[in-house]
Amino acid sequence: MKEKDNFKEQRVNKVEKIIQAGIEPYGRKFERGLPIKSLIENFKDGNEAKIAGRIRAIRSHGKSIFADIEDESGKIQIYAKKDILGQEKFSLFQLLDVGDFIGLTGKLFKTHMGEITAEVSSFIPLSKALMPLPEKWHGLKDIEARYRQRYLDLIVNTKVREVFYKRSTIINKIREFLNARGFLEVETPILQPVAGGATGRPFKTHHNEFDCDLSLRIAPELYLKKLLVGGFEKVYELGRNFRNEGVSTRHNPEFTMLEVYEAYADYNDMMRLTEELFIYLAKQLFGGETKFEYKGKEISLKPPFKRISFAQAIGLDPKEKDLKTWKKILKDRFDVDIKAGVSRSQIARVAEELLSPEGEGGEQPTFIIDYFSELSPLAKTKKDNPALVERFELFVGGMEIANAYSELNDPAEQRQRFIEQTRKEAEQIKDEDFVKALEYGMPPAAGLGIGIDRLVMLFTNQDSIRDVLLFPQLRPEKPKEKYC
Repeated sequence: MKEKDNFKEQRVNKVEKIIQAGIEPYGRKFERGLPIKSLIENFKDGNEAKIAGRIRAIRSHGKSIFADIEDESGKIQIYAKKDILGQEKFSLFQLLDVGDFIGLTGKLFKTHMGEITAEVSSFIPLSKALMPLPEKWHGLKDIEARYRQRYLDLIVNTKVREVFYKRSTIINKIREFLNARGFLEVETPILQPVAGGATGRPFKTHHNEFDCDLSLRIAPELYLKKLLVGGFEKVYELGRNFRNEGVSTRHNPEFTMLEVYEAYADYNDMMRLTEELFIYLAKQLFGGETKFEYKGKEISLKPPFKRISFAQAIGLDPKEKDLKTWKKILKDRFDVDIKAGVSRSQIARVAEELLSPEGEGGEQPTFIIDYFSELSPLAKTKKDNPALVERFELFVGGMEIANAYSELNDPAEQRQRFIEQTRKEAEQIKDEDFVKALEYGMPPAAGLGIGIDRLVMLFTNQDSIRDVLLFPQLRPEKPKEKYC
């Protein structure tokens, strides 16, 4: 700690010297030229360069100084010489440190070692760093320090930055894919009077002006289906959901979901759409390939994806309409008690066990179908068996990534399902306005939900959801602190 304090004191002294020289240590707008990567790719000896970035290394040689400067696109060597800058400017350059931001102009040349370098003709400090940067990543030994100080993680670890570039690409390509198929992107409320559309414990808050309680949404589903009632036929939303539940390598209280709804479609259409979307994303990310590695195993997105019956996998004939049998199996074999209320994560856990992640079936994309109606209060039942619903969950790499079903559009049945659900789950409140919307008529439709964070985990080969979230939720650093 004392070492850091001394370091900071030395930097503060340099800030004062910069100010005494009549220069702002924390500068203003700087007009840059080409990014560093483009300068290197289009190098010509003598080309003029206007560069801004962070100093990553400094090598002093008396009357000359070499340094490495980095912007978002790459890194380049710069060369400052006393004979070119003059004594006053060179003395100012000597006050610069690793971590500082500067802007400079100069001419490009190659050193005798063949390294492209910018000879500094003028420069200006843009931001003085007062704290030391980790020279190597092992300087942050506590893995949680990477998440608490993500800015340091991003500075020193280019592979981490690459994950978030890919995340952005994935989200942009999802929009591109859906927009090209005529889907309309919409936004629905995050603050909701009733947290519906899924099972989950909401975060609650209070609206002072209206003096009413609200919840952060656990899902946008009911609002999106109200849009189908209103006449939109193909809609989607990419946004944040919030569930006041556990934290793990696959769960964060704040997460990103894609929800897609299409009128006059069913869950088979959503299976095809899901296959097409995953294949499209893979080709965009992996140079046209549909195979990639995840956690040491090769994933193949060759269609059609495998399908497994949930009912059959737990040892029940899918045509069996007596629900007592499968309830007993879930309780005895998987410790899932329907009477106590069942969350999606519990059912996902059962499905993961059934898939045996150690085997090929658990890694390759697999649609789990034939879920029971009591586990799916918003899904349409199968025509030949009301005990089952037209629903699937997609598992890839041993984890659940997507959920979809043919939507229930019968208002009377939906009201009854909500009533039955409320009896089992005291905190779950039926959404009367949604039922009222169905009474005005919702076309037959199908909906699809994809967990974007897990999708990014899959396509960037990351083990933990924390590694695909810029700022994941963490425990309080000090046990008695109220703030995380």
